[in-house]
Amino acid sequence: MYIIMSIWKEMATSRRSIAEVRRDLPKLVREAESGKPVELTRHGKPVAVLIGRRSLERIVSDQRRFTEAYKDFTGKTNLAELALDPDELFANVRDKTPGRNVRL
Repeated sequence: MYIIMSIWKEMATSRRSIAEVRRDLPKLVREAESGKPVELTRHGKPVAVLIGRRSLERIVSDQRRFTEAYKDFTGKTNLAELALDPDELFANVRDKTPGRNVRL
């Protein structure tokens, strides 16, 4: 998400109200197609962004689902050979001190 926001801030955007969008949609679609995002506002607050298809594909194409990445990892790595002991790995992770007293 942070990367997408960084890309978003670097791009010059125009800001339009929903009413303006209704009136100027064909023009704004051409702007978005040319690579310039259009921020849509309602009562002065940003609610959506109109971007071109190429921009969308660039933003989402590098993202893989966790399950795909995990299958890739397990396909390349023999977990049994690593001989990982979860109790040993996570021994110092959890705070063993008692929590606060709670009355239910």
